[in-house]
Amino acid sequence: MTTFTTLDLRQARARLHELTVIDVRTPGEYAGGHLPGALNIPLDRLDQALPDIRTAAQRGEILVVCASGARSENACRTLAENGVQAATLAGGTGAWAAQGHDLHHPEGVRKATWAMERQVRLTAGSIVLLGLVLGETVHPAFRLLSAGIAGGLVFSAVSNTCGMAAVLARLPFNRPRQADLDATLARLRNG
Repeated sequence: MTTFTTLDLRQARARLHELTVIDVRTPGEYAGGHLPGALNIPLDRLDQALPDIRTAAQRGEILVVCASGARSENACRTLAENGVQAATLAGGTGAWAAQGHDLHHPEGVRKATWAMERQVRLTAGSIVLLGLVLGETVHPAFRLLSAGIAGGLVFSAVSNTCGMAAVLARLPFNRPRQADLDATLARLRNG
């Protein structure tokens, strides 16, 4: 079985010109800033893009990035299970930007969607607050809503997955337009 590797920021920066960079964040997050030359293929569309990623991997190395590294590790595992060698960027675009490296923005995009982590924090916090308020004003059983979110966050941390992020990624502003995805896959196919 193929495995994946991790590149640190120094290695990735030095080799960026020779890597095919795939950003697996949502289109909104990608629009907020991405590594130079990165192609946006959201994690939930990776299976659809697999044949084109395989073609690109035959031409050269693949670097998969996300905000912090968790989603890109999941993507690299999926690619490895399908025989595609890829590397992930340690710390993701957050670490890249924190080191002062440039992030590119798509032309014509004015307003970026919040990062997925921020969307999850807002949603989880809102549901917890709602559960507590309804538990005080309507019926104590509504506090179970807050407990359910707390349990979900613990499970998310232990399993390094996030069901809430998977649900939020399906919202319209987090989805690529089919034309954008088709164009990205054509670029990947044709190098």
